[in-house]
Amino acid sequence: MSDHDNLFIQIRALLQSDGVKLWEEPYYSEDLGSIEGALENLALKYSGTLSIDIDRCKFILNELQENALRSLAARREFSSTGIATLKIRRIDQHSGATMVEVKCSLDIMGSELLANIAKKLEVPNAAHVKCIASGKVVSANATLADQKLNNNQQLIVIVGDGDNTGEALYERINRIRTDVQAVVSSKNNLIEMEDQNGSQVYLPPSEHKALLMGMGFCEKARAAMNREHFEEALLLLLEADEHFATCNSKFLESVDNYALLNLDIVWCYFCLKNVTQLPDAERRLAQCSRNFGISYGDNFERLYSLKGKNCPERALIMRLRLLQGVIFFHQNLRNEAFECFEAAKTLLSELKINSEQLALLVDMGFDPSEARMALRSCKGGTAVEQAVQFIHERRQQLKNARKKYKGSERAMERRLKRSNSKDCTWVNPRSVCSLNDMGFESGLATLALQRANNDILKAVELLQTESDELNGALPRLPVTIDKTKLELTTILNHVERMAKTGGQNRDGPSTSTASGQTEAALPAPLIEAVINHARDEIETYKAYERFNSDLNMSDMEYLDLPLIQEEKILTEYFNMLQQ
Repeated sequence: MSDHDNLFIQIRALLQSDGVKLWEEPYYSEDLGSIEGALENLALKYSGTLSIDIDRCKFILNELQENALRSLAARREFSSTGIATLKIRRIDQHSGATMVEVKCSLDIMGSELLANIAKKLEVPNAAHVKCIASGKVVSANATLADQKLNNNQQLIVIVGDGDNTGEALYERINRIRTDVQAVVSSKNNLIEMEDQNGSQVYLPPSEHKALLMGMGFCEKARAAMNREHFEEALLLLLEADEHFATCNSKFLESVDNYALLNLDIVWCYFCLKNVTQLPDAERRLAQCSRNFGISYGDNFERLYSLKGKNCPERALIMRLRLLQGVIFFHQNLRNEAFECFEAAKTLLSELKINSEQLALLVDMGFDPSEARMALRSCKGGTAVEQAVQFIHERRQQLKNARKKYKGSERAMERRLKRSNSKDCTWVNPRSVCSLNDMGFESGLATLALQRANNDILKAVELLQTESDELNGALPRLPVTIDKTKLELTTILNHVERMAKTGGQNRDGPSTSTASGQTEAALPAPLIEAVINHARDEIETYKAYERFNSDLNMSDMEYLDLPLIQEEKILTEYFNMLQQ
């Protein structure tokens, strides 16, 4: 951020505080235009207040006046003709920003707006233009009015940059979208949800899929952020936001995934030097702060009591405080900004680690990310020994939780898969296992949980007081065997094993029964179904390999913020506050 921007913010705040309207007399006249004498007097007053050169102050006042007059003209035009003025800022993190205006009716489709923007920016293919308004990607298939775009609104546009040209970025986003969809939709549980302790997270089917989709996009976005491809990361994060929005709001408030999503979006805004989305950034940071309060407790006391004052989650809190300070700074709330920057500075100093200790742990064979997290969690003269113990204890904790899931819970999850296919009949496998441990039969436990809406205490009460009625309500289905389907299942299982190994098994599936007799040839439609299934499975595993290709598989990777860029930003803003 430049000194000019810093003064621009301060002078604009003084105008607002004094109720000065630069587009009205005595500073502007419809007949005479800008009135120089009145502007010079105002520049003299404010230059003294801010201790700056009067010519520099007048230059900024003229700039603010021109901006106000353009906005006023756009309001008048929209009022009389219905033609809106949209201010478009093309993001290019390496070579700065390009500003253009597009005039159009708000009744046009998003596709027409994208075509107009592509023409203005000389982009050959409008499909490569991604436009963001108030934290959402503008849809091509809805009107601007339906998407709540307004006259004089500022939009940001991403076309691509560097190696990520418009076409390359467009194709990469589409490929990631296809891969995430394929991996999440696979029936082979290619990716699963765990909490911070390695325990499985169970949700109704629609929410489970939506959250997995959102988390998949977040993982790919984080990989893009690590490469400093913030345009790509922002688009992926906004896709994730759309999926998270379909989840139960109470659930989102209870986990930190949604908080991290909002924090990452604002971080991308900032890294792209974009302040046009300031209202959205402020909203998202407030949401992040609320989520952290619910997950971590007020002033993070719950987090600190569980994990200690040295927990690595402080890196997230540090980034939150830094970004809150940036928002306050751009609102010219300088005292509030200073307080946030001071809090961020304190956390930053606590999170710094000894580079020699880190190198020693890496030499011992530990992953750098794992080693950094451990060192941040262990302070003192014996930090290396404590970090080694921390890593081993963390690994054992995850191992125990995953072992528990692979036992009774996973078996129960598979058993319930068919009845759990709809949200209205979904039951939590962990709750069924808990009721099993209490001595209740699985079928009765499942039915009780369905009726109790997965409230385990209510389910226990039903099992104790209405067991006869529950027994009578259990379905009694005859057991039949369809030999053709049995053979097909055998073949499909074989195909899935082939897919997992890249199709290397050339022996072909056996069509022999358990008794050793060969069955008659399967019908042609079933053979075709098997072939199609095989192709789908192999493509799914290819998508899974692509999905994982650039991901850090550490379960704590999202906490591993090097904090180098944060320190530079903190120093920069502290210096501007002191000017």
